[in-house]
Amino acid sequence: MDIDNIRNNFIKKIEVITSLEELEKLDVIYLGRSGKINELLKGIKELSPDKKKSAGSSINQIKQFITIELDKKRTLILNESEKSIAVDVTLPPSSTQKGSLHPITIAVSEITEIFNKIGFIRMSYPEVDWEHYAFEVLNMPVTHAARDDFETTFLSGSSDKKMGKMVLTPHTSNGQVREMERLQGRPPIRMINIGKCYRPNWDATHTPMFHQFEGLCVDKDITIAHLKGTLNFFVKSYFGDKTEVRLRPHHFQFTEPSFEVDITCTMCKGTALVDNKKCNICKSGWLELGGTGMVHPNVLTAGGIDPTMYSGWAFGFGIERVNMMKYAIDDIRSYYSGDIRFLSIF
Repeated sequence: MDIDNIRNNFIKKIEVITSLEELEKLDVIYLGRSGKINELLKGIKELSPDKKKSAGSSINQIKQFITIELDKKRTLILNESEKSIAVDVTLPPSSTQKGSLHPITIAVSEITEIFNKIGFIRMSYPEVDWEHYAFEVLNMPVTHAARDDFETTFLSGSSDKKMGKMVLTPHTSNGQVREMERLQGRPPIRMINIGKCYRPNWDATHTPMFHQFEGLCVDKDITIAHLKGTLNFFVKSYFGDKTEVRLRPHHFQFTEPSFEVDITCTMCKGTALVDNKKCNICKSGWLELGGTGMVHPNVLTAGGIDPTMYSGWAFGFGIERVNMMKYAIDDIRSYYSGDIRFLSIF
């Protein structure tokens, strides 16, 4: 087995190679399936048993030598090619992709700023709370449909005799009575509570976790006129000056009277038509923003406030929803898909 000849020939050939293409061809000649090293290995079976061991060791040594020399040459060629590339150091650096805030984070900042302008303070209350604050003090009895485990996520663990079970808050309204208690039942109250909420739903308009912002205003002689004026200020600040607001009578357990809040569609501008066809976003010219109303006397009482002296209003809107309406997004799950193409819109 002429191992020395193979070694000498390899050294002569690799010394004159100057390109990666030539080097790869040399790699195949010596280390390929039909290369010289494999031919040597095939020849071992023809040797006597006493020579096979020493021959195998010699072949492994030459194989390792060739592999190492090929790697050294490859590195040398790559380094030389990099040195030959001309670099103009006076040119500006190439642009890089920049990240951005998540659209929900942007919306939270915008909403907070709008309400700050009219004297509302930003508060934050628990995402995991007792039934007492999530339902009882909001005038929602045990038999209320919202307290079913199809609508609310209950946590395992023992109940408290007064507070009930612990839940993942299905709405930010749990902060209403907590804010009244914080102020020891002494209005005025002007609060905006922004937080995560949880309901076991998952489709194009619902996710198990979402964000809400809760407005609460309590003082003497507060009326629906104040509520309408505040909503009008928010809507025009957030959606644009041409967006109009209307209140539709509705029923909520913790407000009386109660309303659904509608705004003119941001796509068709309230005309219900886009290119002379029915708007596929609103169908009617109006979009439902959320629920609102005058705080129920029972809720004021639960917060230690005398409903004969004070009145107030409250509302709760979904941040994902108002953002969808602002930018005509048709699937709420897009916010949490992690798709850079969607996030880059904002």
